[in-house]
Amino acid sequence: MKTEIFKNVMPFAVAALGIAGAFTTTSMQSKSAEKPFVAAWTLDSNGDCNIPVECSETLGKICRANGDTGAQAFFKDNDGDCNQLAYKPQNP
Repeated sequence: MKTEIFKNVMPFAVAALGIAGAFTTTSMQSKSAEKPFVAAWTLDSNGDCNIPVECSETLGKICRANGDTGAQAFFKDNDGDCNQLAYKPQNP
């Protein structure tokens, strides 16, 4: 009796574990594909946005050149102008 149940249940258990493993692998890959940092820019002394800073697109504190101080960072728009607000990267 026990071996008969074991023979009938085992294939379903293996299939369930395989499906769960596939979903886990897919979700791990999508999380690792996210970029934690995105290049943003601060203005130089001439008013040009050409000083790179690592920022994030996720809403939060304003991204600045030196942590919590320094020049405010912006993302470039399609015309290359620095006018889109950048945010400080969140620590995982």
